Amino acid sequence: MDLETIVINNKHVPYLLCWSDGKITKSYFIESLNNKEKNILNMITRAMNDICIRKYKNYKVYLHNFFKFDGYFLVKYLSDIGFVDNPIINKGKIISLKFTYNKYTITFRDSYLLLPSSLRNLCKSFNTESQKDIFPYLLSDINYIGEVPDFKYFSNISLEDYNKYKELYSKNWNFKEEAIKYCKLDCITLYQIISKFNSLIFNTFSLNINNYPTLPSLTFAIFKSKYLKEDEVHMLSGQIAKDIRKGYTGGSVDMYIPLIEKDSKIFIYDINSLFPSQMFLYKFPVGTPTFFTGDITKIPSYNSEEKPFGFFYCKITAPNYLEHPIIQTHFKTNEGIRTVSPLGAWEDMIFSEEMYNAMKIGYKFEILWGYTFESDNIFSEIISDLYKIRLEYSKSDPMNYIAKILMNSLYGRFGMDDNFTYSDIMDKKDYFKYEKLDKNNSILDVTELNNNKFLVTSKNPKVELDTILDNGTENHYINIGIASAITAYSRIHMSKFKNNSNYKLFYTDTDSIYISKELPEELVSSTILGKMKLEGICVDAVFLAPKVYGYKDINGKTTIKVKGLSKEGIDKLSLDDLKQLLVKDSKIESDQKKWYRSITDGNISVLNQIYTLKVTGNKRRLIYKNDILINTKPFIINDKVIIENND
Repeated sequence: MDLETIVINNKHVPYLLCWSDGKITKSYFIESLNNKEKNILNMITRAMNDICIRKYKNYKVYLHNFFKFDGYFLVKYLSDIGFVDNPIINKGKIISLKFTYNKYTITFRDSYLLLPSSLRNLCKSFNTESQKDIFPYLLSDINYIGEVPDFKYFSNISLEDYNKYKELYSKNWNFKEEAIKYCKLDCITLYQIISKFNSLIFNTFSLNINNYPTLPSLTFAIFKSKYLKEDEVHMLSGQIAKDIRKGYTGGSVDMYIPLIEKDSKIFIYDINSLFPSQMFLYKFPVGTPTFFTGDITKIPSYNSEEKPFGFFYCKITAPNYLEHPIIQTHFKTNEGIRTVSPLGAWEDMIFSEEMYNAMKIGYKFEILWGYTFESDNIFSEIISDLYKIRLEYSKSDPMNYIAKILMNSLYGRFGMDDNFTYSDIMDKKDYFKYEKLDKNNSILDVTELNNNKFLVTSKNPKVELDTILDNGTENHYINIGIASAITAYSRIHMSKFKNNSNYKLFYTDTDSIYISKELPEELVSSTILGKMKLEGICVDAVFLAPKVYGYKDINGKTTIKVKGLSKEGIDKLSLDDLKQLLVKDSKIESDQKKWYRSITDGNISVLNQIYTLKVTGNKRRLIYKNDILINTKPFIINDKVIIENND
């Protein structure tokens, strides 16, 4: 299914709904933009009359980007038409919802949560019979008939593609006809993608994707059914999970040197599947944890070959000579909580293997208490099998893409928060009754849907620990210890490329480095799991902050990355613009459009927003010379308070 909208008075207004079951494809165009609410409701009702029939009883209806787009419109109107049951909402995102009308139930799902890529890219990955077309999204006159709309009404296409599209029309271009054709084609291609994906998963792993609303849940089902030993992974919850989560800091991202030297180069390397490679190589915490106090490494039963394994709360002291500290901690700055890699001393939870690695370069640890675990290499077999599939099939084959996304999504499942919520849509009378009966203060959030109904989110009332993200068919298997260990092993691997006197390190992301020299051949391979691959060579570059940088490669191509800035805003920037920001207190302001999603109003607003781009020192100390940023240094802290911030 797909829903098309136009923007009127800065708000998205649905005007067309289409769906396809592979054989039948239907469209429902809004009768008029006058009395919009009534006509939108009528349009969706007509569609539900055709879908909620015996033939489609208990079917899954997939929409691409349902949780970010279509769901915000549908949840309001569906609750007017029929009965919306058990909407699954996670962190404000609509994952899934059941809808009953005419005595038949269907479930709306987001295909993007199974296949996280654009529909255009998925068509290529799955070699679909039909390919995604182009359409002037920015045109808002649904009654337009005339010449092909001007190039300015199209987005994310080249002028060459526009001219080719224009040549297809010798007669008048009709908005309604073209919109229906475009929307129907999207539904047909999505059906082909989902069908092919389901067939390949079933033939390879004997699982039906319709039982799993997200890619992590599907990947975990594969892992559980074919690779996981019974009682090997225990769910961690309560205080143990809270304690271990303190040291769960994710990947390491830092800017070290802001500017490339004249007539020099920067070499960009990415790791082949960083997280999967560490999952393949190492052992992870399994079984039941054991709590201890004191320094467990001093117990005589442990020796150099059998060190205690687990998560330890420690007093940590970093050596003051490191240019690139390798232990991260959560740190409060003027701009909120940040993850920093400081010098100095502080207390924190840390994974044992990351501790042992840091001791090699001078870190000191006083272990105060913690949890020990048994260890086992639980992921080596599944990662090996999936990587073999990637090597066996060419990049143009869908199995290569499937193996890639499965391999990279298994990790995320273990780090999920176990504080699940339960959502329900109630009419006003039922809500007030529910509120009076809520003696345990379980209601977390209430959203009025502007149709005399309320979306109520509360603590999950189920006593048994069944995850609603898996339809209540299996236990959580959430284990923050495993997720934390995966990210820690990955930081250990990346630490090998820090504090190296053989080259300058300009910038690091979770799985990439920007350095002044080529790496030795033995560290580089485009096919071996965990090896580095050369992604590019820069002749000009500027790094301003984590996720904010730009460079020009040896072929003259310029790449600019600015987290939070729209593509249109980035396209207006040049490397020289970014270099101007090296001047102290300088900034660039960019006007961009931002979408504001509202379940309350059942719509998405598009408003102009000023994005301010400037250098901020919230992860490392900024070093200026004559008011020009030339370098950075690590913060020095004591008990998570900065004690040195001088040049």
